[in-house]
Amino acid sequence: MRMGSAGSSGREERLPSGAEEQLSGGDQTLELTGRHLKRLPGPVCALGSLQKLYISGTGLRELPEEIEGLRELRILALDFNKLEEVPEALCRLPRLTRLYLGSNRLFGLPAEFAQLQTLRCLWIENNYLYHFPRALLQMPALQSLQMGDNRLRALPGSLPRMTGLRGLWLYGNRFEEFPQPLLRMAQLHILDLDRNKIINFPDLAHLKGLRLFSYDHNPVKAPPCVADTVTLVGDGAQELMEAREERLQSLREQEEQDEQEENGSEAMQGTLRNDSSLLEDAEGSFSALECSPEET
Repeated sequence: MRMGSAGSSGREERLPSGAEEQLSGGDQTLELTGRHLKRLPGPVCALGSLQKLYISGTGLRELPEEIEGLRELRILALDFNKLEEVPEALCRLPRLTRLYLGSNRLFGLPAEFAQLQTLRCLWIENNYLYHFPRALLQMPALQSLQMGDNRLRALPGSLPRMTGLRGLWLYGNRFEEFPQPLLRMAQLHILDLDRNKIINFPDLAHLKGLRLFSYDHNPVKAPPCVADTVTLVGDGAQELMEAREERLQSLREQEEQDEQEENGSEAMQGTLRNDSSLLEDAEGSFSALECSPEET
């Protein structure tokens, strides 16, 4: 299989070695991770039925405009490269659900990024983000957002409009205070604020959806207050959760004891009712015996 057009040297551009074998098996996945590619070969962008493309750690500095030809692409891994910007063409992939952009040289995302309305998972950790990308606020269906090891100091007040968000990783940033917009995100299941500079945490017990909260390596004096359903990771968390488990176990035992006592009480009342019925039957028999001579 030969695909592509003539390159600048006059030779016809081909798919990378081994790529044809991968695709001939019927699997719509192309694995180019670890190869040294100065640029993405044009024939790759002509694979209109491709669904998964992994080009991590190849040294790429840019992507061709032709990448928008991958109309069926669901997963795109571009992490551990040297990208300095996300091209507008990538933002026109209509079926993309997972995008991995970690460990590049990105300072932000273009406004056109909001066109990726099918995106559910975005990993953009270990870049140079000083501000939360505004385009993400227009993507309410995004569920998982990995933004660790960036340069963030604050979050936008309109963050709660991302109603689909369930996991948010913000470790290794520059927060000195707990970001207040997070207090209005009751739908979050996972929140990671490891390795920041937060001294105090507000009461988080009202975040009923929260299941895991990691706050390790922050200069806090005590674990944050969370609901009993939350697993904590951080200084003092183990002792707090052990004490909480003891308290919950005590409550469970008390409930079981109360239930047993209630069942015993109900059984006693049932016995008394049965005894009363027997007495009533006996009294009826005595009455019948007393009346029988008169009836005869």
